[in-house]
Amino acid sequence: MRFAFFVAGRYLFSRKSHNAINIISGISVCGVAVGTMALVCVLSVLNGFEQLVKDSFSQFDPDLKITAVQGKSFDVATEQFSTIKNMSEVAVFAEIIEENALLCYDDKQLPVTIKGVPQQYTAMVDVESMAFDGAFKLKKNELYAAFIGLGVANTLGTGVNFESPLSLYVPKRIGTVNVGAPETAFRREFLFVSGVFFSGQEAYDNKVALLSADCVRNLLDYSQNEATSVELKLVDGTKVKRVQSAIKDILGDKFLVQNQTEQQEDFYRIMKIEKWISFFILAFILLIATFNIIGSLSMLMIDKKEDIEIYRRIGAPDEMVQRIFLYEGWLISIVGAVVGMVIGLILCFLQQYVGLLKMGSGFMVDNYPVQVQFGDVVAIFITVVLLGFLSAYYPAKSVERKKQ
Repeated sequence: MRFAFFVAGRYLFSRKSHNAINIISGISVCGVAVGTMALVCVLSVLNGFEQLVKDSFSQFDPDLKITAVQGKSFDVATEQFSTIKNMSEVAVFAEIIEENALLCYDDKQLPVTIKGVPQQYTAMVDVESMAFDGAFKLKKNELYAAFIGLGVANTLGTGVNFESPLSLYVPKRIGTVNVGAPETAFRREFLFVSGVFFSGQEAYDNKVALLSADCVRNLLDYSQNEATSVELKLVDGTKVKRVQSAIKDILGDKFLVQNQTEQQEDFYRIMKIEKWISFFILAFILLIATFNIIGSLSMLMIDKKEDIEIYRRIGAPDEMVQRIFLYEGWLISIVGAVVGMVIGLILCFLQQYVGLLKMGSGFMVDNYPVQVQFGDVVAIFITVVLLGFLSAYYPAKSVERKKQ
C-alpha cells in the first residue's frame, strides 16, 4: 500500500514524457479546486443570509412562546403558569393577545395583526431601538395609541403627530349580529400613532401593530386572565432547550412551547432546502469537473505502459497496479479539494472582515454576509473525495482489462 501511494505521488508531481498529460493533470486539479472553492463560498454566503434573517427575526421573536394546542385563548391564572413565572431562568413573563384586524385611515384600509402587549414589553423586545419615528407608547394623551410598522404607515399614509386617528375594526366575539346592519358585526376603536418601527422584516413591518393589552382585551371581550400566548425572555446564558423541556413537562400536551427557530419553522425549512439544492447543483458541476480525472488517468496509463510491465515482471499483482492509479485519482481530488478550500476560506474571511463584495444601498447590511460552518467544510471535503474516488475507479479497474 505504501509503495502504491509513493508511486502515485511521484506520478502526480513529476513531469511526464508528454506535456499534454501535465496540462490535463493540472486542469483536473484546478477544476476540482474551483468547484470546491465555489461550494465553500456559496454555502458560506447562504449561511450568512440565514444568520442575518435569524438575527432580524430575533428582534421580535421571544426566546420561548407558549400557545394553546386547541382553541385560541387560555387562562394564565393557573398554578402551572405561576410556576413558570417564578422560574429562576425566566427574566420576563409577558401575556400577549394577538388577533387579525382591519386598520383604516381616511379612505385607506389594511388587514393587520394587532398584538396587545403589556407595558414591560420593552424589557423583552428592544422596540425603542427599532423606532423609525416617534416612540413606543401604548397611550397618547390618555388615549390608546399604536406602534405600527413602517410598511403599515406607508400603506395607510399616516404617521406620528397626525391629527386624525386610525380606526381599528375587529370582529365581535360575543353577542348577536344584526343582519340588516353588517357594521354591528365589528367593534371599533380609535387610535393615535405613537411611533413607527422598522425591523427589516416585511412580515412585521408590513403587518404588525403593537397596542396596549388592555385595549385589545376590551375590544375582544377577553377577561383579565385570558391571553392568546405567553412570551418568555430568559436570563442571559440560559440553555433554551433545557428550559423549554422543563416548561413542556409542567404544561403537558395541551400547550405548544416553541423556541425562536420553531416559531419561524417554515421559513427556516425553506432556507435549508435552498441551501442544499445549491449544494447538490454545485456538486453536480463538480462531478462534471472530475471527469477530467478520467482523461488524466487514462493518458497517464498510456504514458506509463512500460512502468506497468516492469511492475508486473517484478511480481506486483494487478491489484497493486490498480491501487497506484486509484491513489493517483484520489491525490488529484484531495489536492484540488485542499487548494479550493484554502482559497474559499480566505475569500470568505476577506469578505467577512474587509468586504470584497458590496450589496449596494437600500439593504440592511453593506456587504454580502458570510458565515463559515465547520459541518459544511467537512461535508464538502467528503463529497469531493467521494467524487474523486468514483472518477478514478473506472480507469484504475481498466488496467486488468488491458492486460487481458
